[in-house]
Amino acid sequence: MAGPAVALLILFIVVPVILAFVLAFTNARLISPRPATFVGLHNFANLFSDPVFWASVRNTFYFAVVVVPIQAGLALVLALLVNAKVRGTNFFRTVYFVPVVTSMVVVSLLWRFLYQKDGLLNALISVVHPGYAPIDWLNDPRTAMPAIIVMSIWQAVGFHMIIWLSGLQTIPAELYEAGDLDGAVGWKRFRYITWPSLLATRTFILITITIAALSLFTQISVMTQGGPLDSTTTVVYMAVRTGYQQLATGYASAISLVFFVLVLIVSGVQRFLTREKD
Repeated sequence: MAGPAVALLILFIVVPVILAFVLAFTNARLISPRPATFVGLHNFANLFSDPVFWASVRNTFYFAVVVVPIQAGLALVLALLVNAKVRGTNFFRTVYFVPVVTSMVVVSLLWRFLYQKDGLLNALISVVHPGYAPIDWLNDPRTAMPAIIVMSIWQAVGFHMIIWLSGLQTIPAELYEAGDLDGAVGWKRFRYITWPSLLATRTFILITITIAALSLFTQISVMTQGGPLDSTTTVVYMAVRTGYQQLATGYASAISLVFFVLVLIVSGVQRFLTREKD
């Protein structure tokens, strides 16, 4: 019964991972009349001296450092709101979750139109602030990445709201009843009952948001193509561009290998910091 699934996992996950590790040490090209040859650490030496790579690392971590706390915090606030036993919560749960089930490509295209110099965002700001000079949000190095950050948080916050909500609904009602008897209301109720009970949930959310943030690609590919002036180029986008546009498969594999190590380190640090302490 597991055979077909295992075969697909081997074909589409295990084999590509092994190939990426092997090709990272070769000069392989996607289309080349000459066979790939072993070059050792040459790709990594070029990579670590490439200013575009270091710019992509800065952009990737800038995106992650901003998105992870804001998205996790906003999702928790929304989960607390829709977890309240009031009328209309199912409607708001649906509204908050709709962007999640919408294709990221479609969302990116819509927001790209919103961010245009003559787009809806500038029009709305002009109404509130007369005399406002329209900004070409995605073509300005100072605003391109913040614009993508806002769109990315809006699109994904509903998914993590659902995860927070599932964690909230597993907290036994007896804990809240005992807290009421001890005078734990309002902020104390959240601090001493809700937050400690969400340890496993918040660990999962922090790690998943971080991995997704570090893997930023689709928004960049659709909205900015890494520009302007590489201000939105990320490690994953650089790897794909290098492998499929510049056809340098070996160099792209080296980028992917470095990215794998970075994600592994960041996830390990997060797991250590959020572990359950004795």
